[in-house]
Amino acid sequence: MSKTEHKIEASDKTISELLKDKKFFIDYFQREYRWQKKHMVALVEDLTSTFLKSYKKTDKRSDVANYQSYYLGPVVFSVAEDGKDSIIDGQQRITSITLFLIYLNNLQKDLPNQVSIANLIFSERYGEKSFNMTDEDRQTVLKSLYDTGEFDSSKSTDETEININERYMDIDSVFPETIDDRALPYFIDWFIGNVVIVKITAYSDENAYTIFETMNDRGMNLTSTEMLKGYVLSRISNKKERSEINLIWKNIITELHSYEANADLTFFQGWFRAKYAVSMRPTKAGAQNQDFELVGTRFHSWFKDNHEDLFELRTSDDFYEFFKNQFVFMAKWYMKIWDYMAEFNIACPHLYYINRWGIAPSLQDAMLLATLKHTDKDDVVYDKLDAVARFIETYTVRRAINYRKFGASSIKYTFFNIIKSIRDAELEELKDVLLQEINSLDEKFDGIFNFSMHQQNGKFVKHLLSRITGFIDQEVGKPTNYVSYYEPVGKKFEIEHIWGNKFVEHKDEFEQENDFGHWRNSIGALILLPNGTNQSFSSDKYEEKLKHYIKENTFAQTLHPAFYEKNPNFFNSEKLKGIPFKAHKEFKKADIADRAETVKHICETIWSLEYYNNDNEILDA
Repeated sequence: MSKTEHKIEASDKTISELLKDKKFFIDYFQREYRWQKKHMVALVEDLTSTFLKSYKKTDKRSDVANYQSYYLGPVVFSVAEDGKDSIIDGQQRITSITLFLIYLNNLQKDLPNQVSIANLIFSERYGEKSFNMTDEDRQTVLKSLYDTGEFDSSKSTDETEININERYMDIDSVFPETIDDRALPYFIDWFIGNVVIVKITAYSDENAYTIFETMNDRGMNLTSTEMLKGYVLSRISNKKERSEINLIWKNIITELHSYEANADLTFFQGWFRAKYAVSMRPTKAGAQNQDFELVGTRFHSWFKDNHEDLFELRTSDDFYEFFKNQFVFMAKWYMKIWDYMAEFNIACPHLYYINRWGIAPSLQDAMLLATLKHTDKDDVVYDKLDAVARFIETYTVRRAINYRKFGASSIKYTFFNIIKSIRDAELEELKDVLLQEINSLDEKFDGIFNFSMHQQNGKFVKHLLSRITGFIDQEVGKPTNYVSYYEPVGKKFEIEHIWGNKFVEHKDEFEQENDFGHWRNSIGALILLPNGTNQSFSSDKYEEKLKHYIKENTFAQTLHPAFYEKNPNFFNSEKLKGIPFKAHKEFKKADIADRAETVKHICETIWSLEYYNNDNEILDA
């Protein structure tokens, strides 16, 4: 082994220094990209909120150099004899950074003051461009996202391609509107110049893997949960009671870890924000972290500083009773929330829905827990959880159909105020508050008339159509529901365009192809069909498709005149009576508008405000 092979180097690198005109190779054992939505959302929200703490509209671009920095962690490379860098640890983060750079580059394409970041995404040799992540499996999706900002994942079966595309869409869903065209160049400057990564380079695979194992297997730092436990137990003077709380704590944390490795951290963050945080950092530059942010970073320190004033825990008995009762109750229901988000439960169905279409967990967890009291009976808890989850879904659906974002940075003040207003509320009070909040929303279901599908909102359209289709099936007595369409055990369902993608057949109504495309993708021109069925006749004319639709789900069947002849009891359902269903023998532009009107009424029925009428129990699936 040469002297060079013994070397290990470590240095701070900005994003620009790490990626500019570089090539990284991914080892075969870690090729899949497995970041989940929560990871990407957390990264984007952390980065943008850190930037906004420093940014002022009066700043010059050069002032960005003095903005607060952000540490993104270490990455480990092994340098082969040919000088090529192989990523040993950190490819998930580098892939995510690359995706974020592609998004930012697309965002600035039409701006006059563009920041040169293309060479951080790919390098060019001999006239050919290749991405810094030299993994052939990623080239197609990365190129498509870079060139167009879109990727048709319906034609891919590759896990990494699909996941990369979904995480790119997650970026778009949470990137804050406050970083507007003026602020964007400042943010890009900050991102590539103030975000720091420690690059660790080994000159032999043996040393590289030793570093990797040391970083991942030998970390002895105590977590916030462990430090909180130590402090809590130190405040309980009775030895028997201390042992009892220690055992309770151990069992609960073990159970939380069965859900996810860091579920204990997210539980304490959600619980403390839900019940005890009273302040949040304002948006002005230089503002200091407040309760909400401190709970998210070092909740053990925050608890230590605030347990007397906010928790009213002063004596040994206070600590013992609180963690014997409140802690056990809140942890139990936090885990039940996870259960019912994963598996549909008729007692609180909206938990399942918001796990597919909700808000950031940093807000959602706190809002769900805020109203619960350890004296509540189980049926009351279910009703409270469902009411809050229904509000969250109503909010996100209304925002989505009006093309409004709801990333944490854009809604956190609104939701934090709601969290404080529903703390420990009785069910009737809770429904009153949530109804007032819904009535105050600017976004109405009228947005349906201008709403259409594009590459970035396909997941929401699938959710919306699944809710509509499942709701109608339930109302006519079918056993199928939302789960049957959104994520069934058997054959998958896909979004069906009622119009084939043939502009030439619609020139009697459209002069411009993009106008045709908007109407073809509008919500009034979409239904759900089983995977394979829609592909088999997707390009057929409407009159040919109609005879297939009569064999499918009820929402598709309502297009066909024969449906109303064979189902005279269709309108026996009280909820369906006021919805303007009608048959469509042909499907022109006016028919799409009529169908959109129908969808609007369906949405107003599904998310009816009558749900919050305490004298009227409504539970829809």
